[in-house]
Amino acid sequence: MSGIIRRDVLIGSAALACGAVIGRAAAQEVKSTGVGKIALGRAAKKAQAFLERFGAPGLSLAYARDGRIRYAGAFGVADPRDHTALRTNHRFRIASVSKPITSVAVWRLIENRMLTAEQKVFGTGGVLPQYEIKRAPRRDWLEMITIDHLLTHTGGGWTNDVDDPMFHYPGQRQEDLIQQTLETAPLKTRPGEAYAYSNFGYCVLGRIIEAATQRSYESVVRELVLSPSGAETMSIAGDTLEERKPDEVYYHDPDGWAYKMNVARMDSHGGWIATAGELVSFVLHADGYKTVPDLISRDTMRRMIARSKASAYYARGWSINPRHNNRWHNGALPGTASLLVRVEGGGHFAGLVNTRVRNPDINDALDALLWSIYDEVNG
Repeated sequence: MSGIIRRDVLIGSAALACGAVIGRAAAQEVKSTGVGKIALGRAAKKAQAFLERFGAPGLSLAYARDGRIRYAGAFGVADPRDHTALRTNHRFRIASVSKPITSVAVWRLIENRMLTAEQKVFGTGGVLPQYEIKRAPRRDWLEMITIDHLLTHTGGGWTNDVDDPMFHYPGQRQEDLIQQTLETAPLKTRPGEAYAYSNFGYCVLGRIIEAATQRSYESVVRELVLSPSGAETMSIAGDTLEERKPDEVYYHDPDGWAYKMNVARMDSHGGWIATAGELVSFVLHADGYKTVPDLISRDTMRRMIARSKASAYYARGWSINPRHNNRWHNGALPGTASLLVRVEGGGHFAGLVNTRVRNPDINDALDALLWSIYDEVNG
């Protein structure tokens, strides 16, 4: 995350050299306002070099300044099998960039007095009393977990590692998975004491949203977060290749896992698909600058982005740095990598790739690329 921690004109199509995965010339689509031709050319060269380095099919980018998108670019292909050119309206799985969206939805419900951050989750009087914990290990700790613990990844367990519940038992419904996890995966620390990044915790937050509203997670988030942000085409992904949504890219995954996961079950922690522009539109409405109407009040936003006692680098659904007011979230799943950033001073950007490479790490390289292009388009 080094890059983050340290700080409408249609340009037609242009033929570009391609990486090993793409296999032939790929088009680029760039839309910009107020960005010079030299800067646009440098940005395109950097994007192409990234594709070639990682053998990535496609890369989608969007940048905003002063409340509006100044630059959107799509490079490479949406589907390497038939060489469909990538366009700025193509949608990608955004993986854990879903977490800020879930967090904002929770805070909207808190503002509407349908939830409180201090509310208990499990047991009698909890938001989710339907889950049986009488025979669960560390029942005393389970009964202590609050909504705020889940938002800050301080629930006490269920870490994103080889034992991550969200990547086991793919045939189970969310409700069954939660019950089984409570019974078979004991908490490791007292809630509130230690930061441990938890996809499962954000899965539970999705069920809390449903319990508070008596509606589906997806429909609530659409109404409270996405529609007011102008992110109208975002949706929860399907699992298989046959369930791919209209204008959704193909995920190139040499390991073969991209279409073998229960992505829809990941809804509130990693299940959304979006365009880069829609992610930027979302963060523009959750930034506190008032260049566009914010989804939550300033006071609520201060609570959302305040670091927890257990971590100096994570707030409530957002990665942060105590030295400045940048905030961001990245995401990765087999076949996809994503990043969304809000820059101190008013900049916003997002990047999406339809592959994932671990060595070298494509997420770190995407971070560096997006900051480099940020300097170009805002120069």
